[in-house]
Formats: sequence, structure tokens, C-alpha cells
Amino acid sequence: MRAALTCLSMLLLMGAAWAQSLVLKPYKDELFAYPALVSAEADLSYRVVDYRELRDINGRDEIPERRAKRAYVSTGVRKVQKDLALKTNVGTIRHFAVGRTKNASMIVLYLHGQGGSRRQGVDDFTFGGNFNRIKNLMAQNGGLYLSPDFSDFDARGAAEISALIQHYASQSPHAKIFVACGSMGGALCWKLAGNRQDAQQVDGLLLLGSLWDEGFLSSPGFLRRIPVFFAQGSRDSVFAVEKQEAFFRAILKKQNNYPARFVRFETGSHGTPIRMTDWRETLNWMLSVAK
Repeated sequence: MRAALTCLSMLLLMGAAWAQSLVLKPYKDELFAYPALVSAEADLSYRVVDYRELRDINGRDEIPERRAKRAYVSTGVRKVQKDLALKTNVGTIRHFAVGRTKNASMIVLYLHGQGGSRRQGVDDFTFGGNFNRIKNLMAQNGGLYLSPDFSDFDARGAAEISALIQHYASQSPHAKIFVACGSMGGALCWKLAGNRQDAQQVDGLLLLGSLWDEGFLSSPGFLRRIPVFFAQGSRDSVFAVEKQEAFFRAILKKQNNYPARFVRFETGSHGTPIRMTDWRETLNWMLSVAK
């Protein structure tokens, strides 16, 4: 019995060390890297990116805002994409899964905003091909990408996402779990951080053109120092960039050296962060600082 427990402990330690050493391999970095910086703080915790619609939409899309140019997209990843229905105690959760559904190296979830669906997060050609990139990054690095449907942005939706996370965490016990929330989907990000059980499972939050929640500053997620990444367009007409920046500063003021980053896309609109966020850079940073 003692030998079995020792073996189990060694496996857990090896799994934790392996997760911490994981670095996502390059994938079309030259196409998806941020354009020139307007300004940046020395530690890169805050950056202002030079965003230009003519270059970053018209120059990147075959049909502006509808179909990215072929160079940005590799559709072979669809071979490892499945449309699934998970039965849980809070109902059946429809979701797309891309990559390894068991023993994944890491797990990334994308939660859509108002009016979206699970299909948004796996659309290869919209948002400049950026969803195709995260799909390929996960598939090529032994990871899992999930894009679910959920009932609402309140308690029921949060319970559904929690059940989805619990299921896949049990299938990949050594995987770090990162949740990206677009627009109103951010309400679910903050609810996960505020739930003690979920805050122990989630290892990072990405708020993409999303909202803020002062409750996070006293949440289990904040106490655990879950890394948080904010990306916001300076001309976001739904969630004002000034308020999101103020919330980011409040996090840093509340706890010195908190693992938080902010990328402001100058002249960008509400959907710009979903198009422009550099998934590989952000996730590699989160992997390096997540506990």
C-alpha cells in the first residue's frame, strides 16, 4: 500500500512539473503577432498596440469581417474537432471539442458573448482566423479546446460551465485550465473566479472586450492569484476601455505583483480583441505564472 501511494505521489509531482514546463510551439506567429506597439510598460503588464482597420481587417480578410485569407487558416484541424453533448446533473451541455478529450496537456475554453453560440468559437474564417489558430495550437500541442453553449450569463450558465470543466478536468488531471470570455461571457469568468471549487480548477482568465467585476478583488480566484489577461479596444462602445483599465489598475493596487496583463488596441472596437489577441503569447505567459 505504501509503495502504491509513493508511486502515485511521484506521478502527481511529475505531472505538475510537466505542466509547468509546457510551452506552446510556434504556429503562424509572424501572421498573428501584435503590430507595432504605441507604448508599453517595462514589465509588459500594460501595452498599447497600433491597430488599424485597413491593415488588420481589410488586409487580413478575403471578405472583410467574414472570411480570412487562406494564409491565416489551416482547416485540417477539423479532423480532431467533434460536436458533443455532455450529460450532467445540470443538464446536457452541447459543445465543440478540438484535440485530446483525455490526457490533454492543457485545456482552453472560449465562452461567447450575447447572441453567440458554441459555433462562434470554432468558426475558422471569422475574426481573421484567430479561432482557427487557437484550435491548431491546442491540437498541435496535445491540448484540448472547448467551445460550449450555455443557458445564460447568470447562475445557470455558470453551473453548466462548471460541470463541463469538472468533467474534462477529471479526464486530464494534470492539465492547466484557461477560460477565455468574449464580451458578456466575462460575467461567467468572474462567476467561476468567485466560486471556491471552480477557482481551484481554473488557472487563468482571458477577458476579451469584456466587463469588470469588483467582487473579484475579494474572490477565491483573486486569493489564489489566478492570472488575468485583459484585451480591449480603445473605441469599445459596449464596455468602456477606461473602466476596464481602472479595474486592471485596481487589481495591481490591491495586491503587489499580481499576475495581470492588459493589451489596449488603439482605435479598436468591441470585437477587436477576439480578432487580435495573440493566443500563443498570452497562454505561454499564463503557463509560466500559473500555480
